[in-house]
Amino acid sequence: MAIYSYKTEPIKNYSNLDDVKGYQEGLKKVRSYLGQHYDLVIDGKRIMTDKVYTSLNPNVNTEVVGTISQASIEEAQMAMEVSLKRFKTWSKTDVSVRSDVLFKAAAIIRKRRFEFNALLSLEAGKPWVEADGDIGEAIDFLEYYGRQILEINKVDDKILSRRNLERNEYRYIPLGVGVIIAPWNFPLAILAGMTSAAIVSGNTVIVKPASTTQVIAYKFVEVMEEAGLPNGVLNFVPGKGSEVGDYLVNHPQTRFVSFTGSKDVGVEIYEKAAKVHMGQKWLKRVIAEMGGKDAIIVDSDVDLDFAAQEIVTSAFGFSGQKCSACSRAIVVESVYDELIIKIKELTSKIQMGNVEHFENKMGPVNDINAFRKVTSYFEVGQNEGRLLIGGHSDDSVGYFIEPTVYVDVEPTSTLMQEEIFGPILAVCKVKDFDEALEVANNTEYGLTGAVISSNREHLERAKEEFHVGNLYLNRKCTGAIVGYQPFGGFNMSGTDSKAGGPDYLLLHMQGQSITEQF
Repeated sequence: MAIYSYKTEPIKNYSNLDDVKGYQEGLKKVRSYLGQHYDLVIDGKRIMTDKVYTSLNPNVNTEVVGTISQASIEEAQMAMEVSLKRFKTWSKTDVSVRSDVLFKAAAIIRKRRFEFNALLSLEAGKPWVEADGDIGEAIDFLEYYGRQILEINKVDDKILSRRNLERNEYRYIPLGVGVIIAPWNFPLAILAGMTSAAIVSGNTVIVKPASTTQVIAYKFVEVMEEAGLPNGVLNFVPGKGSEVGDYLVNHPQTRFVSFTGSKDVGVEIYEKAAKVHMGQKWLKRVIAEMGGKDAIIVDSDVDLDFAAQEIVTSAFGFSGQKCSACSRAIVVESVYDELIIKIKELTSKIQMGNVEHFENKMGPVNDINAFRKVTSYFEVGQNEGRLLIGGHSDDSVGYFIEPTVYVDVEPTSTLMQEEIFGPILAVCKVKDFDEALEVANNTEYGLTGAVISSNREHLERAKEEFHVGNLYLNRKCTGAIVGYQPFGGFNMSGTDSKAGGPDYLLLHMQGQSITEQF
């Protein structure tokens, strides 16, 4: 089979009437199966349990997207036994077969693209463009990792011989059973990326999806089955984190944990995985991406219309529910007053509402828990800054929070330090670029950041001194592209795993050196 060079998946253009019609047809498809029930998937078998989770539409919080059986420790152990057994054969399966499953899965998602777009709108609250970006990224992960494993396993490139003495081979082998703990904010893209990377590297996985986006996760399992993935390589075990999640993280046969989510949960997983249990032969690996408190620095002598647009897009895309979202704008005082006027003007134009409708560019937050957490910062904002715009919320129909901006906020304030994960932007004034860099680096996180400047010396300094895993110059701080901008952060933003980069698959394997003496 010919493998073409990797290219990113084009994003749909909803000014195209055919694409609009496609989304509407996808919405009809999704609505045809709203409210259905889904079971666990272990060794390809559907397993019903007494515990059931009800997934709600955050746009209309009385509408049921689906119900999903929830695992207990008994089913988690069953999934572990199946995964261990299947690892013996899947780990020996030729990489060309493993990569082909990913390529076929990508093709299936392309065919079902509008259906997935609509499902992300209904279960995750993603506007059309944000949903399509999620789907495109999922396809990119599948295509990119499928090619990466083929490159990594070019054995001939890793053989060195000392003439008349020995033959030396260096190769990568799979780790074992991995636990995939996926987030709700990129419910297809990150789930597909984490899972496919582990699988194509020869591991078997137990997937515990985020509670609020379990139907999307189940549909991904269906895609992998249709793509030809053997039963038992991927086992779908949704359940309570404090029960099923902890059990799997602590299990002595778990070889690695791949996690994306909050800092608090990530730190807890890291701590638990470090403990060696009875019967455990290895030190578990943890691949973690844990969020950020991302900043955009605005220097003097820049296009302020452009700067405002990049800040607003980064802050309020998908209601600020991205680990890369701009939650801090750090602005040099000479342009501060003019810039915040422009930020207010652009923010006021954002149309919020049910994202089934294309004209609504900003939708709800994830669920009632997110709603309560984010809105609790309104009181904090009143004490720490000046409300520029927003500050209202309404959960009577869906979980809607206005895009909100607080200005004149101090660098060490709560709004400038804590990850809110919602549509709240804090704006801080600094005297010069030196202070801007100091403020940008004064949090415990280090995921993304951006600098908008026309000063080449300042841009070069940012490269050396702005300590984040993904630094963007003269553009927004969201929207990393698979294969071009490997994604992962420093400090409490995680283990700098660099998803979508050339090193990511290696985290799921171990190197082995083999020497044969002549």
